[in-house]
Amino acid sequence: MYSNYCSPRPVPLGRNQEASGELKLHADTLTALNTVTAYGPGFIEINKVRHTSHLLVTPDRLEPWNSGFESLSAADFEQLAQLQPEVVLLGTGAQQRFPHPALTRPLADRHIGCEVMDTRAACRTYNILAAEGRKVLAALLIEP
Repeated sequence: MYSNYCSPRPVPLGRNQEASGELKLHADTLTALNTVTAYGPGFIEINKVRHTSHLLVTPDRLEPWNSGFESLSAADFEQLAQLQPEVVLLGTGAQQRFPHPALTRPLADRHIGCEVMDTRAACRTYNILAAEGRKVLAALLIEP
């Protein structure tokens, strides 16, 4: 239950974790939506296609994103706001790191939620919200 989910070595049901730290996610049914199918050190797999650079992912859109956490700017969050999601999931790499509140102002001004978490958690949360039909945008930073 909660202890498994929050432990350093999660044991989620219906998923296979390999010794390399890679986690493969398996959907119950195939859909036309962008889905995170695996992730690990230095990559994220969307619809079984491996990506090694930072990404913006919505259920119907996939594109490269900025150059990393340290270079985030208000313009990056303005770009996210222009996509008009209900919520933005900011995956900050292996560690949860919070951007300065001034950077996320473009989202707050438009009443768009912004949840900050490590990239692994952002991938899992994105899949859940996308499967529920939510207008979710995952901004995923990938670290080697």
